[in-house]
Amino acid sequence: MRKTTTTLSKVKVNGRRMWLVKWPKRGKGRNRKFFKSTSRKLAKDEAHTSAKTFFEAKLIEQRNYGTAGTSFTEKQRAEYLECAELLKPHGKTLRDAVAFYMPYLEATDRTCTPKELKAELLRVAEADGLSKRYRSDIRSRFGRFADDFDGKTIAEISTSPTDVDDWLRSLSAKRTSKLLAPAGRNNFRRILIVAFNFAIGRGYCVSNPALSSAEATEKKLAAGVLSVQEAADLLAQSDALIVPAVALGLFAGLRPEAEGLHLDWSHIDFADGTINVEPDKTKVDSSARYVEMSNNLVAWLLPHRRSRGSVFLKPTAYYDLLREARERARIEKWPHDALRHSFGSYHYGAHQDAARTQAQMGHTHPRIFFKHYRKPMKQAAALPYWQIVPLSSSNIIDMQAATG
Repeated sequence: MRKTTTTLSKVKVNGRRMWLVKWPKRGKGRNRKFFKSTSRKLAKDEAHTSAKTFFEAKLIEQRNYGTAGTSFTEKQRAEYLECAELLKPHGKTLRDAVAFYMPYLEATDRTCTPKELKAELLRVAEADGLSKRYRSDIRSRFGRFADDFDGKTIAEISTSPTDVDDWLRSLSAKRTSKLLAPAGRNNFRRILIVAFNFAIGRGYCVSNPALSSAEATEKKLAAGVLSVQEAADLLAQSDALIVPAVALGLFAGLRPEAEGLHLDWSHIDFADGTINVEPDKTKVDSSARYVEMSNNLVAWLLPHRRSRGSVFLKPTAYYDLLREARERARIEKWPHDALRHSFGSYHYGAHQDAARTQAQMGHTHPRIFFKHYRKPMKQAAALPYWQIVPLSSSNIIDMQAATG
């Protein structure tokens, strides 16, 4: 049984007479303090006087603070009282404060650097079968964050949300050094939120600083489309390697990466005039569907037709050649998602059938189509778009009306 009494006794240590005071200790064991005896006579023994004074002080402490309280030093007791006073307005105890702080200490012990987190994110993303585009975002966007915060740990960064917010606001385009547009900044923010949520799950930090950062306000713009002349010029100036991809964007509304990268020539059925779209399963708003081909789309595809193989180039090569085609076509203003937006607007304008256009584009809700992918257009203005054909159009097959 644990002893909780405070005692004063006379002992010998290595043949020397001493006075010993024992008092309770937190946990196991007891505290001891020795006083070297200075005289055989009790009345003249200064050590006994000091020991007795100390002993009586410990008895008073034990009465005032209890058995556990006697094991505190004066400094510890003062610190406890100070902390208790600070916590009092919040209705919390020192135990509450310790419970709150412990997860941070544990995360600090387990944490990693941003570069280590990036490597782990990529390993998990690949193991989970996530898209190349997603992994590319981790490499480029979170990789840039990891480079800029080199020397700090994830746990340390998580306690400084202001630093993360300032970093997002300072981001600039590498080519122009201009501050990123709101959409670009928000793309970085989304990756950071994903990364820090992953870090929390792994015990590397206890909070997500990206969630505390401000989301940039993106200006809501009407869907921008190419004019009929711009669409024709773009196709005329496109390298043969991307003509099918550009035509599929303009006249079938395919997404270049989420859908185009998965498109094989064997998915295009020239006999019944349909395209079997098998999208990237990681893109939530992309759906499997059959897209009807217009006559002019067939005309653009037939000269490049193959029995099988990828229709689209890899993203970097595709976008480089598309940029060159835009420059040759002298298209100065390039709307966001120009090819797909053009398809949606001209298809709806020609057919005046929202449900049909939505089905072609793979939208499950009309709100998305009307908010982001349609520019109001009269039918007379839309019909010429579907007459855009190669200079040599002798290989157009008679499948449906040019507006089909």
